[in-house]
Formats: sequence, structure tokens, C-alpha cells
Amino acid sequence: QVQLVESGGGLVQAGGSLRLSCAASRSTFSIFAIGWYRQAPGKQRELDATISPRGSTNYADSVKGRFTISRDNAKNTVYLQMNSLKPEDTAVYYCNTASATAPWGQGTQVTVSA
Repeated sequence: QVQLVESGGGLVQAGGSLRLSCAASRSTFSIFAIGWYRQAPGKQRELDATISPRGSTNYADSVKGRFTISRDNAKNTVYLQMNSLKPEDTAVYYCNTASATAPWGQGTQVTVSA
């Protein structure tokens, strides 16, 4: 079972950028489609972006054009480049398989100030 660890969150002003990283524990990570999820206070976890093993991507409408998901299979890592951040992007961000089959990690907090 693959284990995933998120990092890269922080506090940023509206309009700023952050890059999140998701490091996997196993080289078999490369066979999985991976997703970045967010959970804002009091809200359900939702899926922002996914990337297939070969690099095909999909985005939620709310982040399309602002976020970019990418992967480096040689490093067992998936990234989420977040640009033009908005206060409503404030949440804990998690990575998991696109089907959410791995154990959930601690996530990484992203806070966007107005």
C-alpha cells in the first residue's frame, strides 16, 4: 500500500503562489493516478486535480487555469503548482490516489490572506 506525505503549504497573500509536493513511499507509485484534494473548515473534502500515470490531467472548475498538477515518477513525487491564490483556497491539502484508496496523510495547510 502506498503511503503519501504532503508538504509545501504555508501562508500567502491573495494573488500569490505556492507549490505543494506529495512524496510517495513506494516506486509502484508510478502506476497510480494521483489526486490533490482540499478540505476547508466545516466542509467536505473535495478533489481539485488528478494526474494519470502517463501525465493526463483533469481539474475542478474552481482551480482550472490557476493550478497545475505534475508528476516526477523518478522521484515518486506529485506536485501542485498553485497560482493566483484566493482566500477561498484556504484549506488543508491532501494527496491520495485518484480513487482515494491510500491512507490519508496529515495534509499541508494552505492559508490565503485577503
